[in-house]
Amino acid sequence: MNLGLQGRVAAITGGSRGLGYAIAQSLLAEGCRVAICARDQAQLDTAARALDGDVFARPADVGTAGEVEAFIEAAASHFGALDILVHNAGGGGGTGLDSPDADFSQALDLNVLAGLRAARAAVPFMRRQRRGRIIFIASVWGRESGGRTGYNMAKAAEISLAKALSRELAKDNILVNSVAPGSMMFPGGSWERRQQADPDGIAAYVKAELPLGRFGKPDEVAAVVTFLASDRASLVTGASWTVDGGQSRSNI
Repeated sequence: MNLGLQGRVAAITGGSRGLGYAIAQSLLAEGCRVAICARDQAQLDTAARALDGDVFARPADVGTAGEVEAFIEAAASHFGALDILVHNAGGGGGTGLDSPDADFSQALDLNVLAGLRAARAAVPFMRRQRRGRIIFIASVWGRESGGRTGYNMAKAAEISLAKALSRELAKDNILVNSVAPGSMMFPGGSWERRQQADPDGIAAYVKAELPLGRFGKPDEVAAVVTFLASDRASLVTGASWTVDGGQSRSNI
């Protein structure tokens, strides 16, 4: 299937590892030119060298105002266009009711405000060509209860932001969606660390919570993101796509 992505320019936040790296790989394989950012310069350089294709890399801490905007501007300037934005960077503080406000603010900054700032910077380039795709990498825990309180709150807000922007930007032919992954296993990720620390506990978790009997893989999320970025998804906007192997229990 021709996805119509040859020559398109994609900017991916948090693109040096895990889901972001897999998304970069997938888009490059379809002929995109890709810009990635991350906080760690060494890890970013390693990722850029390993990716096969036309890659632009720039360090950025997206939780700091101004840095994600600078990344988007630099990516668009480098390639001369910007067609696709994938906001993948994120995380979550705030483990419960008694956590300090700063922890919740950090979660909102990384997931929601950084995504809003990235979209604000990307939209002018997309409007010029009357086409764009914005995809927020959220979580199943933004759709239903689970995970840390701050993470839940931020991912729910991220999904809601995508829905709101989809309505606002439809007139410009800019399609906005979110993707809600379930538990993902990849080298250096949190689930790998937990598995190494408590293999029996994680085996019990898989049996109880993951109907397919395994964790998800980054390339499985990347395939959905690539479709949403493509011309084949021309009527898909305002949607939240669950990619979790049946892990979540929500019926919407």
